[in-house]
Amino acid sequence: MNHDTAISQDAINAAVWNACDTFRGTVDPSIYKDYVLTMLFLKYISDIWQDHYERYEAEHGAHPELIEELLRNERFVLPPSASFQALYQARHQPGNGERIDRALHAIEEANLGKLRDVFQDISFNSNKLGDEAQKNDILRHLLEDFARPELNLRESRVGQLDVIGNAYEFLIKNFATTAGKKAGEFYTPPEVSQLMARLMEPKAGEDICDPTCGSGSLLMKCAQLIRASTGERRYALYGQEAIGSTWALAKMNMFLHAEDNHRIEWGDTLRNPKLLDSDGRLRRFDIVVANPPFSLEKWGFENAATDPHRRFRRGVPPRTKADYAFILHMVETMKAGTGRMAVVVPHGVLFRGAAEGRIRQTLIEENLLDAVIGLPEKLFYGTGIPAAILVLRQTKVDDKVLFIDASRAYQDGKNQNLLRAKDLQAIVDAVHARGPIDKYAHLATREQIAENGFNLNIPRYVDTFEETETADLATVRAQRLKLKEELADLEQQMAVYMKELGYE
Repeated sequence: MNHDTAISQDAINAAVWNACDTFRGTVDPSIYKDYVLTMLFLKYISDIWQDHYERYEAEHGAHPELIEELLRNERFVLPPSASFQALYQARHQPGNGERIDRALHAIEEANLGKLRDVFQDISFNSNKLGDEAQKNDILRHLLEDFARPELNLRESRVGQLDVIGNAYEFLIKNFATTAGKKAGEFYTPPEVSQLMARLMEPKAGEDICDPTCGSGSLLMKCAQLIRASTGERRYALYGQEAIGSTWALAKMNMFLHAEDNHRIEWGDTLRNPKLLDSDGRLRRFDIVVANPPFSLEKWGFENAATDPHRRFRRGVPPRTKADYAFILHMVETMKAGTGRMAVVVPHGVLFRGAAEGRIRQTLIEENLLDAVIGLPEKLFYGTGIPAAILVLRQTKVDDKVLFIDASRAYQDGKNQNLLRAKDLQAIVDAVHARGPIDKYAHLATREQIAENGFNLNIPRYVDTFEETETADLATVRAQRLKLKEELADLEQQMAVYMKELGYE
């Protein structure tokens, strides 16, 4: 790689974030994120295509038919009229929106096996971008932003795919922090994803699934762990996502990380699970991980009792809270023997009664629940409430449940708290130790949990009470008198100021 032209991750991240300036103040981030991310994808495949074309031309210049054959075997096929360069050159003419949409459609047609339907939810010719003149102007600026030298994404310049994949993740994370309430729907904070991946300990050759996969970041954290330990891409990633535009993000995200061995379906996991085997039964996985929407109201309660996959045979969750519906779906899709799962839940899942209480009791009595980990508040985008991670396993080392209270170890942030590397390590160590740690972890027996009425509220098991020193009443009284005197002085001073300001 030529180091004169090499570019850093930070420079690429800054350049793509600057491209968002085109939209700021005109279009809401929850809308423009799709345009910027799609343009990054288009620019990447155009630059790679150009890079490879020039390399083949240098090697086989006298044989154009050989160059064409080589290009047909690329990861992505790019029709000439659909390249970023072609769109950029026509940017001053009317009809930018229509041209970009046509290009995306042509790219999809040329790569149906990989990109079928990926661009159907995104239209650059949409009136969301304003009237014809404003839209044309915005899109011209966007094309110019992506044509900047920092965003030359050729392989010979940026090296391996991770740089582009990381830039994509960087954008998604930034959109999640700026898009407020809706953001949690498409992104799990990277530290939480990393924690869940580490808890699952994924191995080469395993099938990994996220039934509410958002933009796919949690699946890719599991994949990264396997690659880091083996250097291989021997695994398969599966996901399902209900929101069309988010499903498209996940597909593009997978390809930008070179995760070609994936199957991401679009649809509602609870009403219409799409990850089925050849007999139409639910496919089973070694690892199932998810951060489902918290306490989703309309989830398909009406049809749950007659679910063809019998996912709710342990009980039908309440009409207005889907938390246990997602948990039961995940339990049903764990492989016998190796199957394990980690799911993010609101704390109510640990102690709410009625149908949820009965389902919880059954999961404990079947010895599926392995660990309950309480997390700090304000970790997740769009909600301040603290959550917990439940770990369930088909095969456990004992019949106990490990409780961890990790709610007090984090880095304080203004809008968002952060799990630090040492906080993650402490949780992973405690899971491996699987024993008592003062004010942090407790291994509860089945009897203890039954005595608590199968309530899993963490403070019932992990005592975090700190002894406080007994107050010396004489000292407290002296301090109080001193404060009263100071207050009297302040009142007097205030009266003088008020008089000077004419407020008598």
